Amino acid sequence: MTETADDLSAPLGQDKPRRKRRLRLPFTAMQLLAVLLGLFLATFAGFAIFNRDPLGGEPMTRIAIRAPNATDKATDEKPAAGHGPDSKQASEEAPKLAAPGEQRTITMIDGSTGARHDVVIGGGDAADKGEAASAPPPVMAGINPKLLEKSRYGMIPVSADGLKPFNVYAADADRAKAAKMPVVAIVIGGLGVGAAKTLDAIMKLPPAVTLAFTPYGADPGKLAERARAQRHEIFLQIPMEPYDFPDNDPGPQTLLTSLSADQNMDRLHWHLSRMQGYAGLTNFMGARFIATEPAMQPIIREAAKRGLGFFDDGSSPRSIAPQAAASQSMPFGKGDIAIDVVPTPTEIDRALNKLESTARERGIAVGTASALPVSIERIGAWTKTLSDRGILLVPLTTAMLKSKSS
Repeated sequence: MTETADDLSAPLGQDKPRRKRRLRLPFTAMQLLAVLLGLFLATFAGFAIFNRDPLGGEPMTRIAIRAPNATDKATDEKPAAGHGPDSKQASEEAPKLAAPGEQRTITMIDGSTGARHDVVIGGGDAADKGEAASAPPPVMAGINPKLLEKSRYGMIPVSADGLKPFNVYAADADRAKAAKMPVVAIVIGGLGVGAAKTLDAIMKLPPAVTLAFTPYGADPGKLAERARAQRHEIFLQIPMEPYDFPDNDPGPQTLLTSLSADQNMDRLHWHLSRMQGYAGLTNFMGARFIATEPAMQPIIREAAKRGLGFFDDGSSPRSIAPQAAASQSMPFGKGDIAIDVVPTPTEIDRALNKLESTARERGIAVGTASALPVSIERIGAWTKTLSDRGILLVPLTTAMLKSKSS
């Protein structure tokens, strides 16, 4: 056997090293790169041919506008709320029918993430967020056109020809009788943002109960119109800054102490345009705003100039509203007892008894509540026997006038 040079170089007694074998691929690295590039180009070409998306996969927003339907109705809606346990309830869903003066909901779909967002088009929410706005709210039935003034948001109340909205839209009452005996007024707040609870308050409570509407909701004017048809007088709640704002947010177009008087006046006019036929204004939240004189004084002056009254719900012990209203010689009232802070039948009955005692002591007492089913049920039962106990249930405007004259 012939020995190679490698064999001869190995020491005696040791195994001879084996010759290493090299693994050879059937293609080179350049060939692999070319194959991968070809696959990529084929995939891209197929996507371009068969995909109908002209944007080539760019992120986009699809707007699904719901078709008008004559049977669509406004349902329970967003914000914003009232005085009492459901003061944070303000969720809103606009009607699907986008007629002039109403709102409609569109669904925003992010093409890159698939996230869906419902957006209300029209009204103040849209205007406040920089979105498209629809026509101003229509004028309600039974409104004196002389007591309306055009603003950039729609029609707002004004005094004219010796007439004031406070007097014209006050509910009927026996004021001569009210002057001679103790009276109680009850204000139900947070209405207009939930059709079911609003209709319960309208239909189940006596006409002498005053109803306060928030400016939010798909069509608060329509519900306010229904309330007036049932002989309730109505007040408009104005969202104002609380101490814990923005953690506790009354809603879009809230009047803020950080804004100028002109900015707050512009927001006030938006709220005023949302409905008509109210006799006065009342605060919605607003413990900070109503206690801040430079912010509150212009609002009171504007309300007085337009012939409206002002009702302070009594939730802020530092409110300057009484002094501000007195300086303008305008009708004013203040809440004495929040009836349903604890929303149980026992506690509501206890608060109503306290309200009755206050009326006997002072001649006038005003209670505030929200439109919870238990509140409506207990208040309704209590008012049925109130006159038998020598106390007269009156609209808020009657209580305010008696307070001013006493």
